[in-house]
Amino acid sequence: MAAALKDKAPTDPAALAKWRADEQAKERARRDKEKTEIGSLWSRRDFLGRLGWGGFGAFATIGLLAAVRSAFPRVLFLPPSKFSAGYPGDYVIGEVSEKFKQDFRTWIVRTKAGFYAIFAKCTHLGCTPRWLKTEQKFKCPCHGSGYYISGLNFEGPAPRPMDRFKISIGDDGQLIVDKSVLYEMQPGVDPNEQHPESILKA
Repeated sequence: MAAALKDKAPTDPAALAKWRADEQAKERARRDKEKTEIGSLWSRRDFLGRLGWGGFGAFATIGLLAAVRSAFPRVLFLPPSKFSAGYPGDYVIGEVSEKFKQDFRTWIVRTKAGFYAIFAKCTHLGCTPRWLKTEQKFKCPCHGSGYYISGLNFEGPAPRPMDRFKISIGDDGQLIVDKSVLYEMQPGVDPNEQHPESILKA
């Protein structure tokens, strides 16, 4: 190669200097081109490397957040065990109030004997029955259990009457239902006879 270049080299000093400058310029251009190609190759490698490390960092961050979150218990915010149910005069004798059915799962019933609060939960599988005013009964839409206005079961698979909550009069004269006190009914006996204390005398 050196011999070939020597053969191409001119003998005239001025021409030789120009030829050498041209060759050096070509060599610099060739090296610059190689550097550019190597630089672009490493740029792609750097991009892929950074992308990989970024994915790993995101995965590690998510894992760390999940670990930290698991250290804190999930809290369920339940409605208060006691609630005010209005004044006695708001209720009509012989009617079932469904005002608190959705929020507190409770019916307030007023009869000639007084007030009682029924837990709106079927004793068969825990469904929420409906009050059928025209038929004067509670009816479970899921499996057909039926209850009288007192909560006594009389049809369907329900094994016992519906339970009741404690009901009393507060200092302000309003009815207070305490769901922390549950009168659990046994089968075959009228709720009014099982738990007469569940009735607030009118």
